[in-house]
Amino acid sequence: MNYKHLRRMKIGIIVAMAKELELLKPHLQNMSVEVNHDTTFYCGSMGKHDIVAMQCGIGKVNAAVGTVTMIDNFSPQLVINTGVAGGASQRVNVMDLVVGAQVCYHDVWCGFDGVTPHGQVQGLPLYFEGADIVIDNIDERPGLHCGLIVSGDQFIDSIEQVDAIKRNFPAALAVDMESGAIAQTCYLRKTPFVSMRIISDSPGAGHDNTTQYNDFWTDAPQHTLAVVRDLLQKLD
Repeated sequence: MNYKHLRRMKIGIIVAMAKELELLKPHLQNMSVEVNHDTTFYCGSMGKHDIVAMQCGIGKVNAAVGTVTMIDNFSPQLVINTGVAGGASQRVNVMDLVVGAQVCYHDVWCGFDGVTPHGQVQGLPLYFEGADIVIDNIDERPGLHCGLIVSGDQFIDSIEQVDAIKRNFPAALAVDMESGAIAQTCYLRKTPFVSMRIISDSPGAGHDNTTQYNDFWTDAPQHTLAVVRDLLQKLD
């Protein structure tokens, strides 16, 4: 998509959890509420951009249904998925942000056909590329990384699970449960997409990542959306 002529964009923001939505809503100016197909959307603005936000729910099916409902009813020019993810690399720490230059599934396997690798849905790309308008405006620095996010219908809570994922995707920086499905839906609907995930826990750093995850919501709730706000300012 050519964004150069766009002075004001309509941007969809999708989160999985109620906690994430409650962090987002205070940043929406002139917020209104719309309900479509039993899904609640929060409409407003951030900076000069029109925003439509929603909570899709946890997991790939909820993510895909929520995304297609948003696209069909609001036609966003860019979809951003933000929220939390588990760390999948020693490069990332709790409170770091990972921007998905690429997104793929870690739990898809279509069998031995000699063509389709682990993680790829037949007929679709193995990796879904992050929207250029976002990736080109991200400056990697300490605490902010641009790379591979992997998704699957599993909460990853042990180093053994991380190691199993890394055997197929050694470049993975973060793991979540929704980015892949949102990326695939946006790809099919020709809508630019990017995932931006705050690291809430690091299974690779030890075995007590459940405590890390719970403490995250108390220690640093507002940091989740800081980079999103900065990005929208850059797009002004």
